[in-house]
Amino acid sequence: MAEEFFQVLAECLEREGRRKGRPGIAPEVLKEFFTDSRPETEELRSQPRRKAAPPSMPPHSLIQASPALETSASSSSSVPISASATGNGGDVALPDSLDMLAETVAQCRRCILAETRQHVVFGEGNPHAGLMFIGEGPGADEDRLGRPFVGRAGQLLDKMIAAMQFTREEVYIANIVKCRPPGNRVPSPDEAACCIGYLKKQIELIRPEAIVLLGATAVTFLLGPVGGITRVRGRWFAYEGIPVMPTFHPAYLLRQESAKREAWIDLQMVMKVFGKTPPSRKRA
Repeated sequence: MAEEFFQVLAECLEREGRRKGRPGIAPEVLKEFFTDSRPETEELRSQPRRKAAPPSMPPHSLIQASPALETSASSSSSVPISASATGNGGDVALPDSLDMLAETVAQCRRCILAETRQHVVFGEGNPHAGLMFIGEGPGADEDRLGRPFVGRAGQLLDKMIAAMQFTREEVYIANIVKCRPPGNRVPSPDEAACCIGYLKKQIELIRPEAIVLLGATAVTFLLGPVGGITRVRGRWFAYEGIPVMPTFHPAYLLRQESAKREAWIDLQMVMKVFGKTPPSRKRA
C-alpha cells in the first residue's frame, strides 16, 4: 500500500513539474470552487467540533520516501523565535493545551498590533485535525468576530476545503499573527517574531498530518527564505517532520481568477496524502 501511494504521489509531482497533464475535475466541483457569490461579510454559525478521521496513510513517512519533499530553511529563518516564547515577553514554556494557550494569547501585548485590535484571532477547528491551514493574519471581519477566515477570502477557503472533501470543522485554521495589522497590511518581521511562537505551539499541540500554507507571508515566516509563492507553490516542504504544501492565498485568488486552477492542482496533491481522490471529469 505504501509503495503504491508513493508512486502515485511521485507521478503527480512529476506531472506538475513538467506542467503536463491535469487531473480530471468534475464540473460541479469547479463551478463551486470558482464561484464567489456570497456577500462580503457573513457571521458563520458555530458548530460542534468533530474529530477528523485519520488519513489512510500517514504522510510522515513521505519525508523519507519522496525525493520531491524539501526541508525548509526554518532553522535559519529571519524570524528566530522559539515556540516557548510567551506573550508576557519571557522565554518560559507555553501551556500544553490549546484552551490554555488561547487564554495566554488573549492577554498578549508583545507588539503594537495589540493597541488597535478588537479581538485576538487565535484560530479554530478540530484540535486533533489531520490537515491545518495557515494564513497571514486577521482582516476586518476576522478582527470584528474573533474568528479566522470569515470574510470573502474565508468563504472561498470554505469552498476550497469542501472541494478537498473535508469540512471546516474537520481541519484547523490559524494565521501567522493573531491580531489584525492596520489596513490589512503585511505583518512586519518584528510583529511576526512576537507571534510566531504561538503558532508553532499550536502546530506542536495539534500535530497535523499535513499543512497548507496560504500565501507568501505564511511561507516566509514559517519556512524561512525558500522563495516567492509563485516559485514554491505546488512543491512539498517539511516543517518539524510535517509535510507542507504552499499555495496561493484565497484573497489573491479573488483578485486573480486564473490562479484558481493552479491552486486546485496544489490542493489535489494534498488530497492524495489523505487517500482522497478528486472526482473525474464527466464525459459526454
